[in-house]
Amino acid sequence: MNNAGLDSHHRQLEQMTLDEFERVVHVNLAGTFLCMKYELPELRRREGGAIVNIASNGGLYAIPTAPAYVAAKHGIVGLTKVAAVDYAPDRIRVNAVCPGPTRTPGFERVAAGTDLIAMQEAITPLGRMATPDEAAAAAVWLCSDAASYITGIALSVDGGRRA
Repeated sequence: MNNAGLDSHHRQLEQMTLDEFERVVHVNLAGTFLCMKYELPELRRREGGAIVNIASNGGLYAIPTAPAYVAAKHGIVGLTKVAAVDYAPDRIRVNAVCPGPTRTPGFERVAAGTDLIAMQEAITPLGRMATPDEAAAAAVWLCSDAASYITGIALSVDGGRRA
């Protein structure tokens, strides 16, 4: 499982510096690329296996004022799909989990003193944010034999927000 996550200050593209953009893309997308680069030969040696990349729902749709984050997460979804096709003959499955807003300690720190959590819960059909365990459970399932015929998907774990 590959999970690299870095966001930047939210603002429109023209207000970002190239350094800010590159930093977010480097950590999120290049970090995932490097993990896969070194995992794939080992999985080939073992004659198969599964990789799950943690992307984000930001890899499936636009998030206003988050151009670097969204570009990187879309890149992870694309990288996942290409690797799924390229490595299927080697019995290597590659999928992505795309969590929506997840109630992590980091999110709670960012949201402290704001109504951000209540706002996220209000716009989520299930009425709450995901827990880290729920996103992890999706990843574990994608690695399991129960998902042995699934490769190349980007599984949204978002409480129905994009249903």
